[in-house]
Amino acid sequence: MRKEIAEVIGTFTLVFFGCGSAVFMGTEIGMLGISFAFGLAVMAMAYSMGHISGAHLNPAVSMGVKMAGKMSTTEMIRYWVAQTVGAIIAALAIIAIATGQADYTVADNGLGQNGYGTGYLGEYNIMSAVIFEVIATFLFVTVILGATQKNAPAAMAGLVIGLTLVVIHLVGINITGTSVNPARSIGPALFTGPKSMMQLPVFIIAPLVGGALAGIVFKMGITRAED
Repeated sequence: MRKEIAEVIGTFTLVFFGCGSAVFMGTEIGMLGISFAFGLAVMAMAYSMGHISGAHLNPAVSMGVKMAGKMSTTEMIRYWVAQTVGAIIAALAIIAIATGQADYTVADNGLGQNGYGTGYLGEYNIMSAVIFEVIATFLFVTVILGATQKNAPAAMAGLVIGLTLVVIHLVGINITGTSVNPARSIGPALFTGPKSMMQLPVFIIAPLVGGALAGIVFKMGITRAED
């Protein structure tokens, strides 16, 4: 269970620091600060948990690794469960802290949940949300598979992956809040009302499609260095 525990801790860290930065400090640090919170959290976990579980922290990454032929279906499902549990615990921890402020309510202040359409940040429609999430997740998982493949400079992998997530957030926060990670979306959505739950399938399916495509392309050898 060491790998699964590492994924719980790692995904908890990602959601707690990433979504927590939006909830507790969003108005002070803005979208740039939130972007770095997500990226630096992934970077920290990549270097501290990567040697245990690979630090996927994301069902779409595990999907990409599976489609690349580097993981079994059973192990992927176990990672998915662990990642989702970590994200849910993180969302609960954010709620527990945030409700210590007298004027905080989940309905008014949210949990850094993903969304689209009227009333959500840039108010982009569902098509924009799907296109962004598929493309961004494809690129993110492609970077991960490339940076962690044989003969790649291992010491740089966590840095590259973390900075890639920063860039993705800089582009995508105003579109969807940036998911590229079903677990990261599931955790907050469970506690932020019916609209979040109705929109949640976009943030599960689109990232999984993007991750799967990245894994397939890698396995075909298009983005893989010669063995």
